[in-house]
Amino acid sequence: MTSGRPSPRPSAASAASGTSRAGAAGTTGAASGASAARGPGASAAAGAAGEASGVDVTDDGARATDATRAADATGATDATGATGATNVSAGSAAGGLRQEGPASALDVQIPGTPVFVGERRREYACVDLFLYGSEAVREVHDASRGDWQQLRRLPGVLWINVSAVHDIPLLESLGHDFGLHPLTIEDIANTAHRPKWEEFPAYGFLTLKMVITNPHSQDISIEHVSLILGDGFVLSFLEDSGDVFESVRQRIRRGAGRVRGMGADYLAFCLVDAVIDHCFLAVESIGDRVEHFEDQLLANALQSEVSELYRFKRYLMHLRHAVWPLREVLSAVIRSEMTLLEQQNLVFWRDLYDQTVQVIDRVEAARESLASMHDTYLSSLSNHMNQVMKVLAIISTIFIPLTFIAGVYGMNFKNMPELEWKAGYFLILGLMVAIATGLVLYFRRQRWL
Repeated sequence: MTSGRPSPRPSAASAASGTSRAGAAGTTGAASGASAARGPGASAAAGAAGEASGVDVTDDGARATDATRAADATGATDATGATGATNVSAGSAAGGLRQEGPASALDVQIPGTPVFVGERRREYACVDLFLYGSEAVREVHDASRGDWQQLRRLPGVLWINVSAVHDIPLLESLGHDFGLHPLTIEDIANTAHRPKWEEFPAYGFLTLKMVITNPHSQDISIEHVSLILGDGFVLSFLEDSGDVFESVRQRIRRGAGRVRGMGADYLAFCLVDAVIDHCFLAVESIGDRVEHFEDQLLANALQSEVSELYRFKRYLMHLRHAVWPLREVLSAVIRSEMTLLEQQNLVFWRDLYDQTVQVIDRVEAARESLASMHDTYLSSLSNHMNQVMKVLAIISTIFIPLTFIAGVYGMNFKNMPELEWKAGYFLILGLMVAIATGLVLYFRRQRWL
């Protein structure tokens, strides 16, 4: 950009400024040449950097000197990162950073950005709705966003159950409609998150682990469950369509129990209670199998039995990781002062706390039993090895004197009178039998056999 002001009279200062202008023009030309070599986008960035730097190229010597300094400060620089070549144009000093090439080193996840962490257990997410009151219940399967927006405006308790948390847009839609914090949505999508209870101004957030037992193979699987307790609604998020909430659904449909006449906090209690009840069932199932396995292990300690023992230990370790944090979580719920938790229902949460302590005690007892069984297996294995070594030692002891006699009379000396005896062979065999019989009788008397 050229100023409309007339040029001053040439002087020594103007000659110096002319030299400075020439240097600035050379620097600018080099920078523009480098930008042209990179492409039109780079030259545009350099031009934008020149405008952003506020340099007015005029015939004024002082302004030319400033332009020279700005060009030196904002000159084209080639920076090479660990992730690839990155070109930083002249506008970088003025705040205009242009990056070309891979950007993995700069792709840092912003806190509150939901990213699914875990195993994708099903292809499509499914949303089930329950709106109930003391008089009626309404159920919608595979609902859409318009369905829950419509039901939320109606009176009653709304329960939204989401299967498969890998659908990030669905989670964000629910978060927008129900006022969830971005960090809450991020924790819901992270299936490896530790169980916790967190309070927000408009809702409470609870995460826990759900234990599901396969009725055919008796294997157990651990899934992540997230619950949102709000004013008149409960949101539950699961990894898969299979859950342990069918008993709660049946109670809502039939109007059994007190769930239809209570608020949303009681529904949240029922869901957590169903999860803990199935933890009980899983622990009892493993306990029964451990007792049966202990009898088999004592009768016959085989390698296959040992692999079964380690499988039980792995199950109990997963159960312990799933159940142990629940005690802290439920303790935080009981101490909570949120108005969403009615005081008359805190007694139910305290009962859940007691059940959780019982589950933890059973898990620890089963783990101690398995540790004892492992020690018993090692002891039985050692005893079996000792028995084998004892038999081999007895056999070696019996044959030591027999080998000595055979070695003596097997020597090739000419002057051995016993070799000339007619009954010498039979006498030596009789002596060997007598020695072996005597050793066996001695071992039996010592109860070594």
